[in-house]
Amino acid sequence: MTWKLKAISAELEGKEVLINKDMLVGRHQDAEIQLQSAEVSRRHAAFLVKDDALWVQDLKSSNGTFVNDVRVDDQKLLKDNDIVQFASLKFHVYAPAVQAEVMPEQASTVVVPDVVEEIIQPVEAIATSEIDQKDVEKTAAQQMNEQGMSELSARDENVQLSRDGMPTHIGVPKPAPIPKDVDIHAPSTPEACDIKTPDVCVEKEAETQKNAQIGLITIIALVILAVIAWLFFK
Repeated sequence: MTWKLKAISAELEGKEVLINKDMLVGRHQDAEIQLQSAEVSRRHAAFLVKDDALWVQDLKSSNGTFVNDVRVDDQKLLKDNDIVQFASLKFHVYAPAVQAEVMPEQASTVVVPDVVEEIIQPVEAIATSEIDQKDVEKTAAQQMNEQGMSELSARDENVQLSRDGMPTHIGVPKPAPIPKDVDIHAPSTPEACDIKTPDVCVEKEAETQKNAQIGLITIIALVILAVIAWLFFK
């Protein structure tokens, strides 16, 4: 539970302090509630929280700690609307707000008022619902009759069936005639495609054959010279 102090002295007017634990009051830098006034001791007093109750304790201050204008010698239990005073600085004490307890019966009971809402249908919905369903749900046969087409049963009477169950007097389209010069029994042979050799390949092939001829002539000449030399030196 959190207690609250609200300053009522002119120099601290409007200042509020929340207390939910033990807190030191004074001019010391370690004090949780620092009061920078020359008449306040460095460790002036302390607030003590015991079992959700708030106590104030004077720490042998020079100018004293007061509760409702009565000086506190040691500790004093604070109540709601008490006035606690450190030297000449006064604070109003506010006790924590007590939450109202809800009875289990009340917490589990939910009252739902009877609210009757009038459902207003749009004009379009009413007009649509009043349309005769017979005019909407028409069969395909009825729609065909309205378009001037006879029903299937009437059309079936005009169709005569053969013994095999096939309809008679129905023209079957004939296939297109085959030309006289076309032999349908001749095997199909792929047409030969002339592959043109590039000019570069032709020139290269001619040069290769020429080099081969020159090489062959050179070999024959070397063989003849070798035979002549052998006969000469024999």
